Amino acid sequence: MTDIDFARLTAYQRYKLMASLIVPRPIALVTTLGANGVVNAAPFSMFNMVGEDPPLVMLSINRLQDGHLKDTAANILASGEFVVHIADEAMAPQMHACGASLPPEVSELEATGLTPVPSITVKPPRIAEAPVAFECVLHETMETESRYVFFGRVQWLAARAGLVDTQAWRVNLRGFHPVGRFGASFYTRCGDRFEMAEVSSASTTIDQL
Repeated sequence: MTDIDFARLTAYQRYKLMASLIVPRPIALVTTLGANGVVNAAPFSMFNMVGEDPPLVMLSINRLQDGHLKDTAANILASGEFVVHIADEAMAPQMHACGASLPPEVSELEATGLTPVPSITVKPPRIAEAPVAFECVLHETMETESRYVFFGRVQWLAARAGLVDTQAWRVNLRGFHPVGRFGASFYTRCGDRFEMAEVSSASTTIDQL
């Protein structure tokens, strides 16, 4: 067993270890609207679901080395609105390309060929090619020395036709092929899946599933 004292590591060393061991991580492709009216789109793998009542998602965005904010963080703080998309295999190259550093007056959607479509409840647009889009408003912000952690309250869900059965409230998982982050420059597919029988126990809660 290799024991590592995190107190003796630099922040970058801790990041490298945590980001490569806590995997796979879902990726949020987030659209926001800048003060100049330009749509920003950026992928973040420090993202996940927080709870369902209220319906919350978490997005963690690092500060830049010079202390400035990334466009996504600045836009969320200014407007309190953002849209989280789940990227699938078909749009993975475009999602990855949205991580490039572009001037604020250039939209990543235009640069990558992704298509903006109007959202229902927020001003930032959704991405037509994405199988899933969660329209969010800022619920709470947690600030650390290195990051802004945004908790977004989901107001609206848009899903690709045939993906969600709104009678049984089930997702067609066989037709859902998201990609995840696997550390460093590696991504992972969700094609190799296996099923296990549900645990039968009176003490089982929704948090354990």
